Amino acid sequence: MNHFSSIASRFFEQFCVLVALSVLSISAVAQNSAEEEEAVAGAMGAMDAFMLGFNARDPEAWAASLNYPHVRFASGTVTFWDSAEEFAQTLAFESLPASGWDHSHWLTRDVVLVSSAKVHIATVFQRFNSSNEVLATYESLYIVTKIDGHWGTQARSSLAP
Repeated sequence: MNHFSSIASRFFEQFCVLVALSVLSISAVAQNSAEEEEAVAGAMGAMDAFMLGFNARDPEAWAASLNYPHVRFASGTVTFWDSAEEFAQTLAFESLPASGWDHSHWLTRDVVLVSSAKVHIATVFQRFNSSNEVLATYESLYIVTKIDGHWGTQARSSLAP
């Protein structure tokens, strides 16, 4: 074998290794991408359930949209609930309507971190009165987790009172 054939042979071997590694990495990226898409879809579904239960003023449905233990950071305090039963005892549906609140809507939900069982979502939401006038706009961060097959908000930090 001459010198040129030897160089061509090594080049071909290196090229084959590079192609094989590229195919494997594309496959791994596709797998991660599919898992991440599934996680984001599950987390967004949990966020939808959260807002539906909240706007319906249904403490059991709202509690079912969460995972436990559940933590909320807001108004300079940290509130912790061990169970859905404890969370459903909320007084939010007494205090919020007294402030003029009727319903809320997400303005934005931006995914900032994703794994197969946890998604961090930065949100902006608005609270409205019964005439559909904006009362306030707030930013928040939701950590949505998958526990025993259930997607639910496990922690949230909000600038809302």
